[in-house]
Amino acid sequence: MKSSHSRRTFIKNTTAAGAGLALVSPSLLFANEKKASIRMAFIGTGERGRSQLSVALNRSDIEITALCDIDRNVLAKASDMVTKKGKKKPALYADGDQAYKELLTRDDVDAVYVATPWIWHVPMGVAAMEAGKAVAMEVSGATDLQECWDLVDTQERTGVPFMFMENVCYRRDVMAALNMTRQGLFGEMVHLEGGYQHDLRGVKLNDGQSPYGQGVEFGEKGYSESAWRTNHSVHRNGELYPTHGLGPVMTATDINRGNRLAYLTSMASKSRGLREYVMNHPKGGPDHPNAKVDFKLGDVVTTLIRTVNGETITLNHDTNLPRPYSLGFRFQGTKGLWMDLNNSLYVEGEGQPHRWQDDADHMKKYDHPLWQTYGDDASGAGHGGMDFFVLHAFIEALKREAPMPIDVYDGAAMMAITCLSEQSIAEGSEPVQIPDFTRGKWMTRKPIFALDNTY
Repeated sequence: MKSSHSRRTFIKNTTAAGAGLALVSPSLLFANEKKASIRMAFIGTGERGRSQLSVALNRSDIEITALCDIDRNVLAKASDMVTKKGKKKPALYADGDQAYKELLTRDDVDAVYVATPWIWHVPMGVAAMEAGKAVAMEVSGATDLQECWDLVDTQERTGVPFMFMENVCYRRDVMAALNMTRQGLFGEMVHLEGGYQHDLRGVKLNDGQSPYGQGVEFGEKGYSESAWRTNHSVHRNGELYPTHGLGPVMTATDINRGNRLAYLTSMASKSRGLREYVMNHPKGGPDHPNAKVDFKLGDVVTTLIRTVNGETITLNHDTNLPRPYSLGFRFQGTKGLWMDLNNSLYVEGEGQPHRWQDDADHMKKYDHPLWQTYGDDASGAGHGGMDFFVLHAFIEALKREAPMPIDVYDGAAMMAITCLSEQSIAEGSEPVQIPDFTRGKWMTRKPIFALDNTY
């Protein structure tokens, strides 16, 4: 959904101000009615929305009752996906930026999947929780800290289930490495790394027509994500997409469950990649208007985080230069480490001293039970099967009236890194404190992610 979004003025609800506020039981969402299936609506049916819609349509316990997108072409594609599966045509909403609010009034919607441009995630998530609809919200960074608090305060006040859909937490090798970490293979965690290192020049500059690359257009002339995502690179300089790298690191260090993110410092390189891409593209050149755009986003943004338990975390954002894809994970402890870039692992006392081991044998030995159980079901789902697992977790938690494995506190902590890194860079890489969105509950909350081997 395209629109400019002004930051909303937050009105504090005094009933939610207490640090010890208890969550309302998810059972209130369904008025104590046990659910064998979930009636779901999708808000946003672009590339990402339709990808997850295809996963939902393969489940017998999800009924798609409504779809919303102001782009009628992609909305029609999504509707066709539902009917081609032999299912009833869903209700469609496309009349303007606020059409989603009408969808939220429906009685036949238990949950909504928010897969819109980033600036819409929080207002839509908040509105859905206010309407009593469980929320599966796609990932993004926050525009400001108030957005994070809006999500937390609304969820605490309403008790409506909320899950942050960070699918990389469910990547097979990441879950195996998490299994190794929890079983003490690497000893006590000391340092971890992750990031979003992915050449997105053809996504950010895309006219939908160019046979070479993806074109040099964005904004009103752009196609798909280039219509909205690229403007973040024009106007912002920070860790714009922290969640893929940070989510798995958080599960490995029990963030918000006995540990929390304390503070960060961030630094950005110069910006050259997108301009060079326009200059050298057959449809671009030095006289193209976009060759004169001042892209604020540094080509490589590095953020260093320290936790209250003493681990350090490095995040790297690198999307505007030519490079192969890598999230650059590193889990390092007192007895060894795992790195995903070279499929490498080292455990003191195993193999030859000071020599890397291939991680293949350990990946088999420590393959997470979730993947052993549902690997076949995940086959064909997006992002190597990760999309199956993140939606599976959301649906199963709803049906069981159980806590969400990646909850609103986790989402807020991940999203906050974006605006806090912007602040640090603007202040000469000064350290910036990361708020405690749990209001102290991190000290007593227990880890739950992927500890139930069925979801």
